[in-house]
Amino acid sequence: MTSATASTTSRLLNPGTYDPVEFDPATRRLFRATIDWFEAKGKADLTSEVRTDVWYADFIAFLGRERAFATLLTPARDGGDDPDKRWDTARNAAFNEILGFYGLSYWYAWQVTILGLGPIWQSDNGAARQRAAALLDQGAVFAFGLSERDHGADIYSTDMVLEPQADGGFTANGGKYYIGNGNVAGMVSVFGRRADVEGSEGYVFFAADSKHPNYKLRSNVVHGQLYVSAFDLEDYPVTPSDVLHTGTAAFEAALNTINVGKFNLGFCSLGMAEHCFYETVTQAEGRVLFGKRVTEFGQVRRILSEAYVRLLAGKLYGARAVDYVRSASREDRRYLLFTPITKMQVTTEGERIVRLLAEVISAKGFERDSFFESAKNIIDGLPKLEGTVHVNRALTLKFLPGYLFGTAPVDAPEQRLDATDDAFLFDQGPTRGLARIAFPDWRPVFDAFAGVPNVARFREQADALVAMIGDAALTPDQMTADLDFQQSMAQLFTLIPYAQLILEQAQLDDTPQDIVDTIFETLVRDFSATAVELHGKASSTADQQAWAIGSIRKPVVDEGRSARIYEEVRALAGAYVMPG
Repeated sequence: MTSATASTTSRLLNPGTYDPVEFDPATRRLFRATIDWFEAKGKADLTSEVRTDVWYADFIAFLGRERAFATLLTPARDGGDDPDKRWDTARNAAFNEILGFYGLSYWYAWQVTILGLGPIWQSDNGAARQRAAALLDQGAVFAFGLSERDHGADIYSTDMVLEPQADGGFTANGGKYYIGNGNVAGMVSVFGRRADVEGSEGYVFFAADSKHPNYKLRSNVVHGQLYVSAFDLEDYPVTPSDVLHTGTAAFEAALNTINVGKFNLGFCSLGMAEHCFYETVTQAEGRVLFGKRVTEFGQVRRILSEAYVRLLAGKLYGARAVDYVRSASREDRRYLLFTPITKMQVTTEGERIVRLLAEVISAKGFERDSFFESAKNIIDGLPKLEGTVHVNRALTLKFLPGYLFGTAPVDAPEQRLDATDDAFLFDQGPTRGLARIAFPDWRPVFDAFAGVPNVARFREQADALVAMIGDAALTPDQMTADLDFQQSMAQLFTLIPYAQLILEQAQLDDTPQDIVDTIFETLVRDFSATAVELHGKASSTADQQAWAIGSIRKPVVDEGRSARIYEEVRALAGAYVMPG
């Protein structure tokens, strides 16, 4: 790891210079074509259309011509003899970031297609898989019919009811709500329950056709280019060939699909925040107030530097989390901790970055010709999709003992940029047993960075949390019923695996020490702020309050390092400006 800062050209996504040499030629060509399509569209059309509720048919047509979804979202086993078709999490993560860079609305068509395909690719129904592969080749998009108006995504309480028929099929009646792509989806994976079977054995996942006359499209429940539908099935005929999963397998298909889908959210958030960063630093560098460039004000220096390193932290974490996903197996399920962290931590970081930048871009961020104007009004949606931040934070607590006290002899995965199919994602198996997942000792990578001042400072806080579990243990009520207290505990805990993966990727990338040190400056402050929050919780005990105060640390300040980071930040002014 070097101490000097390196060239800024490779740290943030820059459409003008983007050429992901780590991918195969077909992938690079597709990514370049996508960027060129948006750049040719231009900012004027991009920013004006986002305020309409006109379906982006031109974008869907482009994806179809390029066979983008067919190439990226068809697993190898269903791809025939096309060598470019595979489900490759590394390149899908990169595509998430590209689409997010140009707007959440465009990314959304991709995201809900992934969700819609999840139950299909997990199914043993070969005819349904073949139909899905053919539709992808034709440029179709897909939808995921899980949530309902009265129940949200609570799969225990579905009101989509299927009556058995003599031919082995069903007749379906019920409504679904907040279903992306529900207006045109070639196949809609719909979750329901049998009328004649109680409990989990009655669950059914089946494929519906949005063009069928008994599929009643009711409305778009949001105002925007993306179509988030409400639809009803009225005596909809479900044939045996439409059934994807039954019983507990349907339940597991829903959760495992969400495991795949929610991983995308963080990369979209990073892409949006990167575009906002370019707009902000370019505007600030070019604006003069009171005889000084805006970038010369002290508070602007602090805000832009913090936004920049938070972006880099999310990108480092996300890149390393990809490796854990791609290397997962029934024996190694560590990805089930790292995917919810990607979903909740990285998306909230993206939202936080844009809020920080709003203090600098100021009134410009409200102007209709800026990307920032649309991004700031929608980026907060990402933490709320595929399970809220609160749900995912609560989920991570299941891993806390196994992670913090882990000593399992399992290695960190290798870096995974190979052009292979991630078949395990559609064979994840049962969703139980999260608390039994084995983790190794998390400390060695922190030891490798012990000479970085703020890594050492954060390590003190991480060790303090481990000690707190024993010395100021949670009360029975805090562990079982006090969800508010658990949120703060989960946020403190998840900062440690978040930091671990940042360091692992920093090793792989030889990230400069200045960057690592400044990232951990923010993590030290985040830990301290959350400890104060825990101190103030209604149920916090005297021991926990004392621990919280004792774990507060001030980051190590280095003016020379800060100056070098800010030089890198200011160099990005004008590095990317969207044409048109």
